[in-house]
Amino acid sequence: MNKLADLEEKISSLPEGYVTRKVINNKPYYYHQWKSNGKNLSHTLTEEEVEPLKAKIEERKKLEKELKLVRKMTPDISEFEDQFNCNVTVGDALKELIQSASQYKTRDCIERLDKYINGPTTDKVCVVYGLRRTGKTTMLKQEMLSFSEAQLKHTVYIKARKTDTISSINKDIKKLEKAGYKYLFIDEATLMEDFIDGAALFSDVYAATGMKIVFSGTDSLGFYFAEGQELYDRAITIHTTVIPYREHSRLLGITDIDEYIRYGGTLKAGVLDFENAELNTEEASFRDDEATRRYIDTAICKNIQHSLRCYENGRYFRHLRELYEKNELTNAINRIIEDENHKFAAEVITSVFKSHDLHSTAQMLRSARDEEKRTDILDDVDTTAIIDTLKKILDIKEKEEQEIGVSSVHVNEIKQYLKHLDLTETLEIDFIQGSREEYIIFTQPGMRFCQAQALVYSLMKDDQIKNLDAKTIQLITDKIIEGVLGHMLEDIVIFETKRGLVKNSRNSKKEVYKIRFENHEYDMLIYDTNTNTCEAYEIKHTTEPFPNQYRHLVNEDFVQATEKRFGQITKRCVLYRGKTYTEENSIEYKNVEEYLCELGVDTLN
Repeated sequence: MNKLADLEEKISSLPEGYVTRKVINNKPYYYHQWKSNGKNLSHTLTEEEVEPLKAKIEERKKLEKELKLVRKMTPDISEFEDQFNCNVTVGDALKELIQSASQYKTRDCIERLDKYINGPTTDKVCVVYGLRRTGKTTMLKQEMLSFSEAQLKHTVYIKARKTDTISSINKDIKKLEKAGYKYLFIDEATLMEDFIDGAALFSDVYAATGMKIVFSGTDSLGFYFAEGQELYDRAITIHTTVIPYREHSRLLGITDIDEYIRYGGTLKAGVLDFENAELNTEEASFRDDEATRRYIDTAICKNIQHSLRCYENGRYFRHLRELYEKNELTNAINRIIEDENHKFAAEVITSVFKSHDLHSTAQMLRSARDEEKRTDILDDVDTTAIIDTLKKILDIKEKEEQEIGVSSVHVNEIKQYLKHLDLTETLEIDFIQGSREEYIIFTQPGMRFCQAQALVYSLMKDDQIKNLDAKTIQLITDKIIEGVLGHMLEDIVIFETKRGLVKNSRNSKKEVYKIRFENHEYDMLIYDTNTNTCEAYEIKHTTEPFPNQYRHLVNEDFVQATEKRFGQITKRCVLYRGKTYTEENSIEYKNVEEYLCELGVDTLN
C-alpha cells in the first residue's frame, strides 16, 4: 500500500545526475553534475565524498526504474475523480485551499502533529479536537503547507458533511489508496453520525498499512468517546481548546493580560487589527453576553448533544435523556455554566464589600489630588444592604418554564461532559489545617468574564441599587469589575502554573495550591516534594506596588504554619501588572505577563 508515494518520497530525497573526474596538473578533481530547470549545475567534491554520492545516485536510478513499473499498475485518480462520494480535495485545488493558512502563526501543538506525520508511528491515527475557533482546521492546513512536493502530491483533504457515512468515506479511501495517496486529512469528522461507532476502521485497516490519517472536528466529546472505545490505544490526541496567555500573546500580538481576560479563549480575533478596539469587540467571540450565549449554544451545547445522540444509539445520555427529549438540555447546560459563573460573581461581590477594599477606595477618593475625582460619596453607601440585595438577586433561578427540574444528577453529568470538553478545570483550595475544597474555573477566560460582567451590569439595574446617584453606581460597578479581573487573574496564574509544571518533566514533582488560613490566604503556593520547600505568591491586579500587598507573606504566624507543613519558604513573590524588581526585604515583585510567558520556556525554579 502507498508504494507509489513512498517511492516518490525516497527518490526526491536522493541526488540526481552523475559524478565526473578530471585531471589537472596530474591532480584528480571530482564533480557532481546535474540539471535543474534546464540549467547545468556542478558541485566540486572531495575524494571522500565520491563513493557515497555514487551509491546514492545508483540507488535513485534503481528506484526510478521501479517507479515506472508501479505507475503502470497504479490507476490515475482522474479516472474516477468525479465518482467520489465525499468532498475530496487533491492536487492544485488542495494547494490553493491551504494557502489561506499561510497568513497565521502556528499553534504550539502543531509540533505534535508534525511528529506524527513525519515520524515512524504506525497503527495509529491522529485526532485534533477542541471547541470552535481554536485553530484546528488552520493547523491542518499549515501542516500541509510544510509538505514537500512529493508529500503534497499524495495528500488528500476531505471536508466531512452530515450526509457522509463511514461506508461512503471508506469507498473513497479505497480509491485513494489504490492511487497511491498516503496522507489523509478528514476535517469535521464527527459530523458523520456513525463516526464514533466506526472509527476503528481507520486505525485498524488504513493506518496499519502505512497511511497517515488525521481527524479534526468541533464535537470534542465525540472524539473523547471514540478515544475511549473504538480508538482506544489507537490514537494520538491533540487538544486545542486551552489557549494559554503565552500562546495567545504570541499568536495575536497582545501583551495586555486584561485583553486576554476579556476576550481570551478563542482565536476569532486573530485576523483583526488589535489597535482597533472597536473592530476587536465587534468580532471577538466573547464581546458581549449575547455573543457569549451564542457561542455556548453552538460550540458547547450542540457539541454535547450531537455526540451523545450519535454514540451507541444515545446510550450515554444517561439521566440527560429526559431533558433532551423535552428540548431542555440546551437550557440546562447554559444554566449550569451560568450558575457556576454566578457563584464566581457572588464570591467576588462578597469579598469586595466585606474586605477593606471598599473602605480603602473611599479613603483614596476622599483625598484624591485631582479635584474632579475627589469625592466622599462612598462614605454614605450602605454596604450591608447592597450586598444583601446582590446576593438575593444572584440566588434567583428561573424554573417556571422548565417542565423537568434540573436535579443534582443532571448537574453532575453535565459537569463531567464540560470537563471532557476541556472547558472546565477543578482547582483545590488547601486549608492550612489539612482540609480541601474544590473550585471550578473556566479555561476560556473571555467566557467567564463576559458573563460575570453582564451579571454585574444587570445587578446595577435593581430597584434598591439604581436609586443611588449615577456616580455611586458607577464607582460600585467599577469596583466589582476590578474584583472580577483580580479573581480571574488569580485563576489564570494558578491554572497555567499547574499546566506548566505538569508538562515540564523536570518540575513534575512540584504541586500547586491556594493556601487558606482562618481569615486570609496565600493566593498561590508551589510545593516542591523533592526538596520539601515551597514558594509563596500573592497575585494582585494592580500596576503599582505597596507594602500592604505582601503583608501575608511576611506575617510570622502564616510563615510558621506554612513551613510546618510544606517546608522552608524559599521565595516570596507578588505577581502584579507593574515592573519586575526586588524589595530590600527580599520580597520579589514580578510582572505577571512576564511570569506567564516564562511558564512555557521552563524557567520555574
